[in-house]
Amino acid sequence: MHPPRLVLASASPRRRELLAQLGLDADVMPPEVDETYPEGEEPADHAERLAREKAEWVAARVQGAWVVGGDTVVVDGARLLGKPASEVEAVAMLLSLAGREHEVLSAVALAGAGPTVSAVGRARVRFRAFGADLAEAYAATGEPLDKAGGYGIQGLGAALVDGIDGDYYTVVGFPITRFLGLLEQRGWRYAFGRLEPTR
Repeated sequence: MHPPRLVLASASPRRRELLAQLGLDADVMPPEVDETYPEGEEPADHAERLAREKAEWVAARVQGAWVVGGDTVVVDGARLLGKPASEVEAVAMLLSLAGREHEVLSAVALAGAGPTVSAVGRARVRFRAFGADLAEAYAATGEPLDKAGGYGIQGLGAALVDGIDGDYYTVVGFPITRFLGLLEQRGWRYAFGRLEPTR
């Protein structure tokens, strides 16, 4: 039995790179999904719903493939932090997190050729203390503008991080162990560079 074709419902180069790191090839088809955060929706529910909607949007447009969707949110107390719309917003976001701890939630979903399955990874991140000069210098690199919470731990933003409690890949935006668990729910297991059926 041949493993299913994988399609990544995301424009995120990080998710594609992580699949490639696992030795799994995936086509890319970014979805068109409204990512507005409805008032009252729990952050984990929001991330998981969007991951499922993205995967299902693409799955409805491709045949015979499994579609992987993902979504990441950063939670600071009662605030949900998405992608900053400008450098000014990125600086304000970063300064609000400086010297403190926040939570990162990354959801992953698998749709197509069967019921959609999904899961959410959680991690806590501590930022070191820093001031406006460093936040402005980082924002000027452009890296924060396409990342929830305004930073990328796998890039230049690593310089802001003092520690992590939880899964590093959840903070990157693709909880690998959760993804592998979804594959197992659908009857396949990861065999170091390839997928094989479990039954």
